[in-house]
Amino acid sequence: MTRLATDNAKALDAFMTTKSQIDAMLERLKALSDDHFATHPDEIHWGNVGTLNHYASLLRRITDSAFREGEHAE
Repeated sequence: MTRLATDNAKALDAFMTTKSQIDAMLERLKALSDDHFATHPDEIHWGNVGTLNHYASLLRRITDSAFREGEHAE
């Protein structure tokens, strides 16, 4: 019984550490988005669109996996 509790405590610590890392990344992304991805609206060009589409595709892979959508749909 003690071994299971110890293993669970270690797993919980690792889970919470990773969750904290994800939360920090999400906060940084939100701040960057609020700042229009550090791009002034008068300076936007097709390269910016491509970069933003790339970011969106990476995030879509994550959300599709987390919510079982897209290629991860059951």
